[in-house]
Amino acid sequence: MSDIAVVGLATMGMNLARNLAHHGFGVSVYNRTTSRVDDFMTQHGSEGAFMSAHTPQELVSQLEKPRRILMMVKAGAPVDETIDHLAPYLEPGDILIDGGNSYFLDAVRRGKALEARGLRFIGTGVSGGEEGALNGPSIMPGGARDAYQQVEPMLTTISAHVDGEPCCTYIGPGGAGHYVKMVHNGIEYAD
Repeated sequence: MSDIAVVGLATMGMNLARNLAHHGFGVSVYNRTTSRVDDFMTQHGSEGAFMSAHTPQELVSQLEKPRRILMMVKAGAPVDETIDHLAPYLEPGDILIDGGNSYFLDAVRRGKALEARGLRFIGTGVSGGEEGALNGPSIMPGGARDAYQQVEPMLTTISAHVDGEPCCTYIGPGGAGHYVKMVHNGIEYAD
């Protein structure tokens, strides 16, 4: 069984999956375009404990409970579509993590909607680009604290470390993680 799933195998998702596996976590990978899953496994499958999935049902069946799924898809409608694609196969207590650059109020809305279904949601800013995703990003999780506690060991392990401290901490409830990422992006782009 895998510890976590990564859904969305573009550059960031692919490298975060590899980072997790390099740190000893079992990772299931899934992409709606299944050829990306096959390509990933051909290129990187030997780097760690990966399992591939070609359907949401297969993905869910590979995960330890509570299931932890990191979605690395384009912000906006694709996040909602991915949630709609996965949620019917999940059980109360399972955790969906949005690691994209979502608008913080969308994270609030998604968290409330998923909570009403018994699912937990973490809106998580991830910074560091392609290299950071692979070697240690800055991670800004917000949302349900109890959900964060379930993924904290993984996220702090794969994050960048400065003076022995992880560049990952719980930001706060609701859309706090994506809000901080928005501020972070504003500062970075202004610089």
